[in-house]
Amino acid sequence: MTSYMVAAQGGSAAAPTTDAFGGEIGRGQARTVRARWELPTVTRIREAVALDLRAREVSEEVISEAELVTTELVTNSLRHAKPLSDRTVRIHWKARGDCVEVEVSDGGAETQPVPATRAVWATSGRGLRIVRSLAHEWGVLRDEKQTTVWAALGGPSRRRVGT
Repeated sequence: MTSYMVAAQGGSAAAPTTDAFGGEIGRGQARTVRARWELPTVTRIREAVALDLRAREVSEEVISEAELVTTELVTNSLRHAKPLSDRTVRIHWKARGDCVEVEVSDGGAETQPVPATRAVWATSGRGLRIVRSLAHEWGVLRDEKQTTVWAALGGPSRRRVGT
């Protein structure tokens, strides 16, 4: 449930101060959320990222890109991988000006996340192609316990990891 501050005049609701995960919107250097391994997580995370980035005064263009990239990465995680050991997916994002980085970590899969081959009539399989087209950089980090797919939007990232 989202908390709201009540404006002094007229008693109308002001901007929310916390998101659906209980985190303070626009506070700190970055946000990390561990969300339940279920489909409704996609919408809740997308909304939390957008609220937080708006509070950080990121441009609407970059917020739209971050929403789409977050949606694709979380959806891919839920469809193709397994959850982390606590039955969650971890989403981490940070913003510096109009540069935003988003990471989604899960328990991994048997295969490496790669963009699908282009297929005009395919009804799915475009997620990482979309991420690749919007991100200045993106990549995959894997170890024996988890896989993290990350993307840098809105400007060059500070990472220099191969994709």
